[in-house]
Order: sequence, then structure tokens, then C-alpha cells
Amino acid sequence: MVRFGGHYTRIKPYRISHKAFAKADEQAKCSRTAQRVKLSLLAAAGRNLTPTGSVALTLGDMLEVIDKGALSERHPAPLLFVHGAWHAAWCWDEHFLSFFADEGYRALAVSLRGHGGSSTSKPLRICSVADYVEDVASVADNLPRRPVVIGHSMGGFVVQKYLESNDAPAAVLMASTPPRGYLGSGLRWMKRHPWDFARVAMTGRSLAYVSTPRLARERFFCAHTPDSHVSKYATRLQEESTRAAVDGLLNLPRPRRVTTTLLVLGAGNDGSVTAREVHATAHAYRTQAEIFPNMGHDMMLESGWPAVAERIHSWLGTQGL
Repeated sequence: MVRFGGHYTRIKPYRISHKAFAKADEQAKCSRTAQRVKLSLLAAAGRNLTPTGSVALTLGDMLEVIDKGALSERHPAPLLFVHGAWHAAWCWDEHFLSFFADEGYRALAVSLRGHGGSSTSKPLRICSVADYVEDVASVADNLPRRPVVIGHSMGGFVVQKYLESNDAPAAVLMASTPPRGYLGSGLRWMKRHPWDFARVAMTGRSLAYVSTPRLARERFFCAHTPDSHVSKYATRLQEESTRAAVDGLLNLPRPRRVTTTLLVLGAGNDGSVTAREVHATAHAYRTQAEIFPNMGHDMMLESGWPAVAERIHSWLGTQGL
């Protein structure tokens, strides 16, 4: 099913011509504008995701993909951004997608199932990390080239699991959940907010305990982030999967299975992931971590985001990407 101008039209995948896709791709390259549409996976027809579309899962779930820019000779690999818990693709669309599109990349951000504009055929609370990995793979497999995968927080955990069985030209982990999982973060949260932690454990609902401006600042932003920014982003947070949280304790990444070169970044004033955990992540993937001082967990939304984007851009250059 394809969505044009807010309307859904049923189509037969095998009747879609290569010319139509080429025309849409060329139009997107010329306009350099991001468009949100719903596009059937079309795996049987062997079609690639074009810069005008969002890919749909075979189970009927629809994935939101925000897509900006186009591939270039300087930057031949697309960038696929994966958000963390309580967020969606919008967090990359605030700054990062436009930055990288302006630098000559094709930059895409996916909303994992049940997040943002992505639907899910089962309750969000039972969506697993494996489901999220499938979402990333669904988008990656429908791109003309294997993408660089860039994950933040839980999205970094998903990227680590994705890389166990999928190739990528490079990957970036930003304030990522470490290979040891959520245990450290969970224990710190339990110590700071024991009653909130108990209620989350009993109800399986965690949004109320991260979405007030005070709690959002504590977890996602540093002390000098403007109140208006914190309040704005706090209102956009959403509920998260209980099953995925359990997977973050039991279904841990296996770094030895990963052969992709990684850049590991962290934030000096992170209320979710400690610098020690960031360094441990880097060590597990045989590299060195880089910590940005005076920055909170949401590195792509903090005031200092340009420094993070520039570092990723320069590092990709050293990788020939």
C-alpha cells in the first residue's frame, strides 16, 4: 500500500515499473526534501526503497522512514539512524538528517515498530529487540547499498544486535546501551527513584517516569539545556516496550561476532549511560571511546549537537564514506 498526499492506494507490486521508481528517485534528488509516505515492502518484486518512501513489514506493520538527501560520489553509502527508547525518528529529524543531507549524504531515520508513525501488529509492550533488529534490516535490505548504521541509546543496542548477522560499511554508537545491557542503568534508576522503579516493574509502563521536564532533564539533558528545549522534547516522548527492556538484560550483544568498524561516542553529563560504560563498549569492539563534555544523553538534541555531527562526518571521511 502506498500513501500519496494523505491517501492510501492499493497496488499490485509486480505492476510497478522500474521507470516509476527511477523517476521518483530523480525527483527526490532534485528537491532534496524529506517526504513521509507508506510504501509496501515489495520484497517479492525486488524493489529498492527510494528517497520518497517508507518501507512496510511483511506482517502488515508499516514503518515510518524519514529520508533526506541523496547518494553522491563523495558519500556513496546511505546513513541509517536508529533511535533509542521513548523516542522515534523525529529525534534525528531535528538536526542530524538535514546536516548530513547538506554534506552530501543520503540520511534516513526509521521509527521502530510502535514508535512515531510506525504501526505494530502486536502490543508495543511485547515487541522485542529482535523485532527492532528486523525493522532495521527491513529498511537496510531495501536500500541500493548497505547503509552505515548509527544508533543512539537503546538504538545502539539494536545496532549491536543487527551487526551480529548483518554487514555494514561502518557503524556509530552514540551514548549506547553497553554490551552488558541495561543492568547498570536499571540499578541507578532504582537507587534514585525506588518507588517509580517499583511501579514500572508492576505496571510495565514507564513513560510517566521519563516524560516530565524534570525527569527528562535528569535522564536525557544536561543542566544548561534551555528549559524550553527540555519541555518541548519531553512532550514528544512515548511509551516503550517492556519486552525490549527484558531483552536488554538477557539477550545481550556478542561483540566477537561483529566485524564492522565502529565509532563509539559518549556524553560527559549523561544521566543514562556512564562514561565508564561507554569506554567498556569501545573496549568490547576493539576501539577507543570519545566523550563529549558538558553534554547530556540526547546528543543529537543537545545544544552541542553540531560537534557530534561534525565528528561523525569527519570519521566517515577517514573510512572512505
